[in-house]
Amino acid sequence: MLIVIIGDSGHAKVIADCIHSNPEHEIIAKLDDKYNVVFEDEGLIKGPIEHLHTLLQQTQCKVIVGIGSNRIRQKIVERLNLSADTFATIIHQHAIVSPLATLASGTVIMPGAVVNVDAIIGRHCIINTNSVIEHDCIVGDFAHISPNSTLTGGVCFGKGSHLGATATVIPMQKVGDWSIIGAGSVIISEINSNVTAVGIPAKVIKREGL
Repeated sequence: MLIVIIGDSGHAKVIADCIHSNPEHEIIAKLDDKYNVVFEDEGLIKGPIEHLHTLLQQTQCKVIVGIGSNRIRQKIVERLNLSADTFATIIHQHAIVSPLATLASGTVIMPGAVVNVDAIIGRHCIINTNSVIEHDCIVGDFAHISPNSTLTGGVCFGKGSHLGATATVIPMQKVGDWSIIGAGSVIISEINSNVTAVGIPAKVIKREGL
């Protein structure tokens, strides 16, 4: 599979490593608006994001958005306005994903991550290094599960939300949309949308607009 990465910074490097772990995948381009012209660099096409439409006409490539920020990743996906099947789903060869889990397009599963039975992962999510998504979890579109963090069984984790490194959500709890859970926090009760929560147990310290 030929793949174009949108973005050419730190997160894009990690995604490139995931792609390289599969010998059937080949990166043909990294596109980023920091570039003003199209050029070739070490065998890769580089240039502004708008060049993607030319590549889609010329090749049967798939696209992955290599941007760490959930909101910016969403904005770029909306800007591209492509069908879901144009986006790749990338799984590092050293990740463990149950064949009974569901992964939507545009999502990346990093090395060491575990996605267990009947988990449902939305579009354009980041399931980062050594994180765990247990059975029957639902992860909304554009969410980011950070390294070494855990969603235990039956958790509903909202669209665009970010679970900080080493944080844990205990079974059957819910985190709303576009919320931020601080690194090392433990969620033992429902967290509303558009808030920041930190601590053990986690408490809301900031609401949208405050």
